[in-house]
Amino acid sequence: MLSAPVAAGASVDPRGPLHAYARARLADGDGALGLAVASYRDALTQDPARVEIARRSYVQGLESGDGALALRSAALLDQAGILPRDGTLLLIGDALGRKNWTSARTLTDRMAEEGNFAFIVPIVRSWIAIGEGGYAPPVIDAKDRFASLGLRYADEHIALQTLARRDLNAAVPAIRKALAMRGSDGGALRLTFAGQLAARGATTEALMLLPVGNAGFARARADIERRKGVKAAGAAVTPAQGFARLLSRLAVDVGSDQAGGTLALRLARMATFADPAGAEAHIVAARLLTAQGYAPGAVEEAGKVPAQSWYAPLAQAELIDALAGAGNSAAALTLARAQAGESGAEPERQVRLGRLLADTGDFMGAAAAFRAAQAGYAPEQTPWSLLLFEGTALDQARRWDEARAVLERAAQIAPNEPLILNYLGYAQIERRQNVGAALELLKKASALKPQDASITDSLGWAQYVTGDVAAAVPVLERAAAGAPFDATINEHLGDALWSAGRRYEARYAWTAASVYAEGDVATRLAAKSKEGLKPEYAAP
Repeated sequence: MLSAPVAAGASVDPRGPLHAYARARLADGDGALGLAVASYRDALTQDPARVEIARRSYVQGLESGDGALALRSAALLDQAGILPRDGTLLLIGDALGRKNWTSARTLTDRMAEEGNFAFIVPIVRSWIAIGEGGYAPPVIDAKDRFASLGLRYADEHIALQTLARRDLNAAVPAIRKALAMRGSDGGALRLTFAGQLAARGATTEALMLLPVGNAGFARARADIERRKGVKAAGAAVTPAQGFARLLSRLAVDVGSDQAGGTLALRLARMATFADPAGAEAHIVAARLLTAQGYAPGAVEEAGKVPAQSWYAPLAQAELIDALAGAGNSAAALTLARAQAGESGAEPERQVRLGRLLADTGDFMGAAAAFRAAQAGYAPEQTPWSLLLFEGTALDQARRWDEARAVLERAAQIAPNEPLILNYLGYAQIERRQNVGAALELLKKASALKPQDASITDSLGWAQYVTGDVAAAVPVLERAAAGAPFDATINEHLGDALWSAGRRYEARYAWTAASVYAEGDVATRLAAKSKEGLKPEYAAP
């Protein structure tokens, strides 16, 4: 039975559970995760029947990485019948770790009934079967409405399971399918499969998964060629480890949608509980912690991958982002420079360094890094995104002529890419250069991406600058409706409205812009709101 709330006027024992709970909530709100976790743990110990304490402790245990607190809280919530659906995953991971196959099966059956994560049930059951000493490969019913979701993950686990059974004929096709499904985010999976293959004597096949000359795979290739450490790297994956990999993969996919960030972090944390020594689980958790604003926790998580591990380069990449997010830009830059300076450094390392340099105001250094990222490509095959990065950095460094040449090259390579067309068009409108041609670029960008408020604003502003105020106003109004808190868009709208004789509405737009404006922009907006639009107050 759950305890009743404290009656009004009752005193609160400063050493009691409510005091600990209040302290936990305050620490949680202040971002003091260590104190919050300790306080929730204390409150839960003193009053395990209070559902609100258990609920908050469950969330905090997951987000902070305290598996013991999360499991204790989950058990209490489960007993009360209010365990969140993701809690079933936590309990399954615990059962697999304890090799309690009966409990794992019961919980998996429950997950199937609950529905939320039913699409991974066949994969989980296949791992349970392996734990029980048999093997039943995951079978996804093609008629199931969520079959496509299950199939997204199945091949990776078929490959790992058949490798554990030393069935290379079945494993190799599954490996190819799994890597094709992962795309560019498959570095850790390549390392895992390579280790598994090498440990089973398939050295040639293992090396084929690791591109020659790529710094991220250099240590693994060298070890495999020397047969060093491959036995440990290729140890058969346990059911708990397989489940952890499934959760990590699911976390990456859920986290790709901004709305799924909280659930993604919970899943990633559960993966680290199920496989505390698993490198990929910690790498994914670090990435998601940084994305959710918990950079100090991400630094800690990335640091759990040993420096001599094959996965260390991937963990260091996440550590760089985490250090930057935690405000330690000097340490982030030092590590980023070291990574980018290694022989065979992949383009991603140069891009990461370039972004850090741009964040610190070294735009020429950033441009050089983005240029270095292009070194491995033929001129006509250079990714347009790298050219856009370089052109943007040169523009910010006030090297517009050089920037325009780079951006025009990007537009030649990707003539239907709205981001390039918008940047190149708007930058010229700002400088009142090639206004007619710039307007055509922006019309094309807007047609390709009509719902993008920034591009819509660029088009409307170009129309205003070229003297077509009547056409500009409705376009800018549409942009402001799509991004009502954007200072630049609202200032542009205000200027156009004033020029159209709609003075009251113009001041309203300038006032909206001033809410988020800073520095010279805020000063200019204040002057316009007071005196009206004058040439010296016009937006650039």
